[in-house]
Amino acid sequence: MACKGDDIIPPMLVINRREVESLIDLDELVDALAPAMVELSAGTVSLPPRIAADVPARSAFVGVMPTYLPSSESLAVKLVSVFPHNDALGLESHHAMIAVFDAGTGVVEAVMDGSHITATRTAAGSALATRLLARGDAHVLALLGTGVQARAHARAIPRVRPVREIRVAGRNREKAVTVARELSDELGLTVVAAASYEDAASGADIVCTATHSTEPVLRWRWLRAGAHVNSVGLNPAGRELDDDTVANALVVVESRDSALAPPPAGANDLLWPIRDGRIAKSHVHAEVGELISGAKPGRTSAEQVTLYKSVGVAVQDAVAARLVLEKARGRGMGTEVAL
Repeated sequence: MACKGDDIIPPMLVINRREVESLIDLDELVDALAPAMVELSAGTVSLPPRIAADVPARSAFVGVMPTYLPSSESLAVKLVSVFPHNDALGLESHHAMIAVFDAGTGVVEAVMDGSHITATRTAAGSALATRLLARGDAHVLALLGTGVQARAHARAIPRVRPVREIRVAGRNREKAVTVARELSDELGLTVVAAASYEDAASGADIVCTATHSTEPVLRWRWLRAGAHVNSVGLNPAGRELDDDTVANALVVVESRDSALAPPPAGANDLLWPIRDGRIAKSHVHAEVGELISGAKPGRTSAEQVTLYKSVGVAVQDAVAARLVLEKARGRGMGTEVAL
């Protein structure tokens, strides 16, 4: 027997990864994130802390990330798994799906692949921060990491700064060489594999760290005056940045509440120096939204080192998912499924 309402509930749209990849536009997403980050900093967004179920045997977890943005009526939940040892199996470390709900009725509008969205929105967030904080003449980009996020950042950062050279470094030299060759062919830029994290970061104008490392892959003494750092790696058991980098840089985050929350939401890169007395919570200078609105200043000198520490917020997923859904509807893409 059909339940009441079965005949009026519209089918949801299932959008697969290939379709998501064809629908998402990186430049459009960078621009769309800006007002959403302002809204987040204004306190009008519902963004509970990320929760997760741990899988200790795999040093892994599955996280739940819901959010609601009133201005765009975006209501979404992302489910994401992080299995850092998948590389040995030839699999990506992050897998995700996003459910989009009608904000007026709660009806499920769509379910879509979230893995590509996660990589793209993270890189778009870094591109937005780079646009706000990096020197205008920044042209050497260092990528510390050789995974999906490193590749995504290689595509995103040159859109906001005149990058002419990219250096890639990772734990596996062979993989760094492969990534450098592939990115060079794709981007038409000079991309080289550095011998070490230090070699990649030393003298670079922009450094992006995208690892699952438990030990710092970036140290303050390697950074040139005026460098900008985007740190997007997250490991509940470690950190990417040393204390000196965090203590000496102008620190910007997506959300203070998220960045300083206990794991799995917060960043050990910030939490551990606070715990050890190296910095206070007030050392976090601004949120991205505060820079955009003008509530807080950004870079104040050409020599200042700036740091954007990202933990990934569901607001970014919701914005990206809404863009994908609107385009899918407009182009007749996706598969309708009745629940």
